[in-house]
Amino acid sequence: MIVRISPGGIELITQPDHAHLARRVMEHCTPLAARPRRDAILHAIAEHDNGWTEEDAAPRVDSATGQIVDFVNASEAVRQAVWPRGVQRLAHDPWAAALVAQHAMTVYDRYRTDPGWAPFFARMRALRDEMMEASGGTLDDLALDYTFVRLADLISLTFCAGWTDEQSFGGWTVRLSGANVVVAPDPFDVAAIPLEVAAKVLDHERYVSDEALRMALSAATSTTLRGAVLGSRPQPD
Repeated sequence: MIVRISPGGIELITQPDHAHLARRVMEHCTPLAARPRRDAILHAIAEHDNGWTEEDAAPRVDSATGQIVDFVNASEAVRQAVWPRGVQRLAHDPWAAALVAQHAMTVYDRYRTDPGWAPFFARMRALRDEMMEASGGTLDDLALDYTFVRLADLISLTFCAGWTDEQSFGGWTVRLSGANVVVAPDPFDVAAIPLEVAAKVLDHERYVSDEALRMALSAATSTTLRGAVLGSRPQPD
């Protein structure tokens, strides 16, 4: 779950909704159009967080603080379980599955030397290699294609989570500007790409239990967050 604090309340966005938004953005990505496996890349982008579906359906509370647990602060057991599940759900499209396995290893790279994460990395590497072999692709091609998965993820997360720090990957930078996300250099063929994602809105309060949170969520109001992705272009001299 993505938890975004706003003046009007606590806005909750599901991981799959964030991923589907990421795909809609990257359908306009000009460099991606030249990749021979474009359809599989877009499939990976749209489904890269499908392993979080069960967690988003049963959100949790940090018992010490009463705050809602988001995808960053979920337990290690949860974070290590969602990715094999998501990769296996994409086994019918092995290139997309390999890209999601690569994504899992990339986003948790800071834990690579942590003994508690060693089995996770071993499993994800094995799944990636198995799916890559089934697809007939190479690791070099996977690395090139993965750049678009990570770019899509950062654009959508910057918007959905309201990240204010600039994000960088693969030669691109992503930053929030008001309700909009600016990407440099410009990878798109349109002036602006509309952003829309559904969110549930809860009151600012602490929750005494998972059950209390889930009851509040069942009665929560819905809203749509809106903005745009803008490509940053060089200014004329």
